[in-house]
Amino acid sequence: MANIKSAKKRILQNNKKAEINRFRRSRIRSGIKSLTKLITSKKKDDSRKGFLHLESEIAKAVSKGVYKQNTASRLISRLSQKLKLLTK
Repeated sequence: MANIKSAKKRILQNNKKAEINRFRRSRIRSGIKSLTKLITSKKKDDSRKGFLHLESEIAKAVSKGVYKQNTASRLISRLSQKLKLLTK
């Protein structure tokens, strides 16, 4: 354990940020699972709405530093490909 006051504070801040990032990452993963479930059940309107919501969540995670830009782009690209196959 740290002895310096600023080091103790930094440990608390890091733990809080890690918990928030874990929550954001978990919410995105859950969203991806629910979206793929909607796509496999062939619900077009719900899938589109879910995709738009999930895309904004992923973009928000990039701006907060949870995901890197390339990772987010890859996730969005793969989800949009699955959605595009549904509309064919």
